[in-house]
Amino acid sequence: MSSNRVTTAEARKSGLGQILLMVTACGWGLNWTVLKFVLQDWPPLFARGSAGLLGAIGLAAVAHLRGERLSIPPGAGASLALAAGINVFAWMGFTALSLNWLKVSEGALIAYSMPIWAMLIAWPLRRQRPGARSLLALTLGIAGIAILMGGPDFDAGKAPGILFGLAAAILFALGTVRGSRPAPMPFIALTAWQVALGCLPMVFLGLLLERPHILALSPPGMLGLAYMAAGPMAICYLTWFGALQRLPISVAATAMLLVPIIGTVSAVPILGDTLEAREIVAITLTLMGVGLALRTKTTC
Repeated sequence: MSSNRVTTAEARKSGLGQILLMVTACGWGLNWTVLKFVLQDWPPLFARGSAGLLGAIGLAAVAHLRGERLSIPPGAGASLALAAGINVFAWMGFTALSLNWLKVSEGALIAYSMPIWAMLIAWPLRRQRPGARSLLALTLGIAGIAILMGGPDFDAGKAPGILFGLAAAILFALGTVRGSRPAPMPFIALTAWQVALGCLPMVFLGLLLERPHILALSPPGMLGLAYMAAGPMAICYLTWFGALQRLPISVAATAMLLVPIIGTVSAVPILGDTLEAREIVAITLTLMGVGLALRTKTTC
């Protein structure tokens, strides 16, 4: 009876984790398209930072209503700031900047090469050495990105976007591989602090460098900002961290491969983007590489 209870509990835990992953993938995937509307009125760092601060305020309010303590434990500030920088500032800020030079399909695909980089980062951090199949996966992923960027006809004007997208993917992979809880705090309060600490520098840098016109936000931009605050910056970070608590990292990373697909497909009817044969081939190769990387057993 006890083993049956354990099995049932594990099944429920896994099922809830999968639901949380689907919510995260849909929310973050659609965000790539919605962000384009906001970027028509506000610059990227200020736009995502403002949405994040609104989301953090909402999370903090929910945490307070649930009776969670919002104070940061002594000595946990540095670890919390580092986690916020990797999981929020780099991920949301750099991907937003990349869209100044890249299409939604291009930016999403580069950012979600993250599982490949996680495989490589796990080598020195967890002493998991990739084998031949893992290296093949990396080759497929790089080939897909190279094809997407134009191969020999590479557009140098896209280089800044590519660099920002890769930086976001690599740093987010680092945060995923580390996988530790940055501070002994209640779950929603911890998420609120990570989002707030990660987004506050975006707003500061946006005001300093981008000089946004606050009143320029149009009605579509307002709706996009509201979605970004409530969805990707609040609910989706809760569901992502919640999924990581219930599922293996490899499973979570695999499910995130839905994000660039959702972002790319949603951009076709909403933004009028088109999918060319080159992009379809690139997506196929990259997803094959990432899928192979996650299914390959590493050797120590």
